[in-house]
Amino acid sequence: MSFLTIISIIFAIFILFYGIFAFTGAPYVPSHKQEIELLFKNLYPLSKKDHVIDLGSGDGIVLKIAAEHGAKATGIELNPVLATISRLRLKKTKNVEVVIQNFYSYHFPKSTTIVYLFGLDRDFKRMEAKVQNEANRLNKTLYFVSYGFESPTMKPEKTYRAYFLYKVTPKII
Repeated sequence: MSFLTIISIIFAIFILFYGIFAFTGAPYVPSHKQEIELLFKNLYPLSKKDHVIDLGSGDGIVLKIAAEHGAKATGIELNPVLATISRLRLKKTKNVEVVIQNFYSYHFPKSTTIVYLFGLDRDFKRMEAKVQNEANRLNKTLYFVSYGFESPTMKPEKTYRAYFLYKVTPKII
């Protein structure tokens, strides 16, 4: 087999692999470190008491910044390539975990205080319902930060640029 054939096969597998994730989750769009810093400065200042859950954590920049502010951080990432990149990036960072899983089936830890999401408009209602279900299950208030998409059903507590902060209180069923 020629070198060009091997490269073509690897490229085809790579495209197929990423194509699968394009239909099951949001596309990977890197967040800018400065924007995340400003988010946590202006919208929701983090402390050691916080546990951030990043739904679709991508390359782990939100997790890294959360940990730098003293918070515990857990990234939920469906794409194993991005999860591996994130784990390598965060190898020396304390209080950070990256889980390869569909976040709709992930149960938030009891220590969760804030959920970060950069998702798609098409999935927003389902993601909002996931956070509400977890607030109900944990019987605690969770803060929910959405980047780029405003909830059609909840009023934001605060906004900063394209970020919306929601307070999700448990509902008695």
